[in-house]
Amino acid sequence: MDKQLKQIFLSASIPLVERNPSYYETADVIAIRDCVSSLAKIILPNFRLVWGGHPSITPLISSVLESIDVNIKEHVHLYQSDYFRPTFPVENESFSESLIITDNIGSCDESLALMREKMIVNNDFIAGIFVGGMEGVEEEFELFTQSHPKAMVLPMASTGAAALGIYENGDFDDSLKDDYAYIALFYRLFKDYL
Repeated sequence: MDKQLKQIFLSASIPLVERNPSYYETADVIAIRDCVSSLAKIILPNFRLVWGGHPSITPLISSVLESIDVNIKEHVHLYQSDYFRPTFPVENESFSESLIITDNIGSCDESLALMREKMIVNNDFIAGIFVGGMEGVEEEFELFTQSHPKAMVLPMASTGAAALGIYENGDFDDSLKDDYAYIALFYRLFKDYL
């Protein structure tokens, strides 16, 4: 019988200049990629990582999974809204046993709201990590903090974009803005759970 894995929520994306230049202007794309990859390397062997399948993030996590030996079904829950089925990244196929598809209920906003409710509200988390991103990361931060008031909240300000805005509007550790040694940082932040 498998032990119940503690769950970590990841909200992340790489901002697009054409969608909202204000997020793009502060985004550090290299830091976003490095942060997500480092997080996956530390979290996946010991926890369950839960995220909504953004096409710029899922390939990074898939790449890390190719180099570590974990039961994907146990250590990964990838949420996607059926609304986006035509644009699912090919890497979704790597997660076929752990892919959770929520209903397309008409509009993009309504379908995303349903997915976020099932992904965030209906799960227990010890931490939420917010990396780069745009409006969606901000919305997921609000829903996460309302739903999980005792969980650790980590807006990775060093990645810029929405995460930087969240950090600047709260009271968070300086290391989230200044420390780019992500593997060591995540190890330190989660060592009590390892």
